[in-house]
Amino acid sequence: MLLVLIGLLAGVYTQQQALRDWWLLRGYVAPAVVAQLATDDTMTAKAQHMFYVNHPDVTTGKAFTKNCPVGSEKTVVLGCYIGRDAGIFVYAVTDPRLNGVEQVTAAHEMLHAAYRRLSSGERSKVNAMLTDYYRQGLTDQRIKDTVEAYKKSEPKDVVNEMHSIFGTEVAGLPAPLEAYYKQYFGNRAKVTAFTARYQGEFTSRQTQVASYDAQLKTLGVQIDANEALLSQQKAALDSQSAQLQSQRSSGQIEAYNNGVGAYNRAVNTYNALVASTKNLIKQYNDIVTARNAIAVEEQQLVQALSASSLPGN
Repeated sequence: MLLVLIGLLAGVYTQQQALRDWWLLRGYVAPAVVAQLATDDTMTAKAQHMFYVNHPDVTTGKAFTKNCPVGSEKTVVLGCYIGRDAGIFVYAVTDPRLNGVEQVTAAHEMLHAAYRRLSSGERSKVNAMLTDYYRQGLTDQRIKDTVEAYKKSEPKDVVNEMHSIFGTEVAGLPAPLEAYYKQYFGNRAKVTAFTARYQGEFTSRQTQVASYDAQLKTLGVQIDANEALLSQQKAALDSQSAQLQSQRSSGQIEAYNNGVGAYNRAVNTYNALVASTKNLIKQYNDIVTARNAIAVEEQQLVQALSASSLPGN
């Protein structure tokens, strides 16, 4: 009997995660929005299991900030995983330009749950693959900057974060990592496509702003040069005008008449440069207006994904 009891206790100990999962999932039916996220992300049965164990909640307002530490994620997701499968929360992003954020957030947080369940041996192997890729293969500066931010804010969880970030935001990974993530996604490319889609909303605007800034710099240089030349021409015209007036007043009519033609040509040149400069200034101002409009859109998108946009902040 003692041996049987010991055997039963050992069985319960080794299966405690499965028993806990059974308890958490008893009677659970994923809400439609949660099930759709799992489908959109092509989560495997294993991934769905870990996702649903956490009873994911897609919510907004104080219901979200009550459960999620504001600013806990440094990457372009709004959500959190509460340790030991105590919950996954995804912020409901309503801006249509950011379609895909919820899907990437759901996958990101599910991978946190998956990372927690890795055995020490599995984790060591995965950590080595992630670290090696970060040091030798990662080229995306945005993701490098994100990892650096985690190094400063959560140095003990950097590899855990890389596990979620690389799996959801990097389209092409080394073969060993791709093989590893197949246990969680039927088609990981769909997840990274969501990232590319909404990240493109930022990138396209940043590119346009940079293009406008380059145009403004060129126009600014030309306008400054024109204005410097106009100042010189104006001084020369004033000098010529004063000389003509002096000649006329002193009766030097022939000299006066000879100088009028040259003066009038100089005036025409000056007026043409004034008109050209005014046109350049108009172009400059129009570009500033367009550039600022794009910058405002970019700020709106950043704000929509920032902790400061959440209730109570």
